[in-house]
Amino acid sequence: MELTTKRLILRKWQESDAKSLYEYAKDPRVGPIAGWPIHTSVEDSREIIKNVLSADETYAVIPKDQDQAVGSVGLMIGSASNLDIPDTEGEIGYWIGVPFWGQGLIPEAVEELLRHGFEDLKLDRIWCGYFDGNEKSKRVQEKCGFIYHHTNRDIHWKLMDDIRTEHVTCMSREDAELLVQERKNSLRE
Repeated sequence: MELTTKRLILRKWQESDAKSLYEYAKDPRVGPIAGWPIHTSVEDSREIIKNVLSADETYAVIPKDQDQAVGSVGLMIGSASNLDIPDTEGEIGYWIGVPFWGQGLIPEAVEELLRHGFEDLKLDRIWCGYFDGNEKSKRVQEKCGFIYHHTNRDIHWKLMDDIRTEHVTCMSREDAELLVQERKNSLRE
């Protein structure tokens, strides 16, 4: 499946994306703050594509003017989530390479995944989270309309083998419908 927005193509990861994935995922400012280790080689990135990014509902973020993967956005449904949620709910995760920070690309990708999750997959609620100190991720969630739900303090994060505090936000189908209506009304004004 492929999803598109005004500026982006969201498509399944391919092994041929390993070089561009490594280019952005080797930067220590990207993975560790999001909860995963930096990539160490193109082969490491290829293995992550095969074993992690090939999961259902995980998409490479490709700017239409770039024609290469510069980030990732995914929807983990039910037991695939890091949270204890039912199969009628999902969790969104995302990241983008440093050269693309501040351009609004990830909020655009997340909004499309919210639309897909609620309209196409008929999910009841979509969750998201960010770790202490990840202000960029917090800002994406605020821009997209997620509502603070709770904080998990002093959790052991296996991928990084460290202790973290995670702030969890969510959006119900009803919240999303209200947000869409508010945006339509503001465009009319």
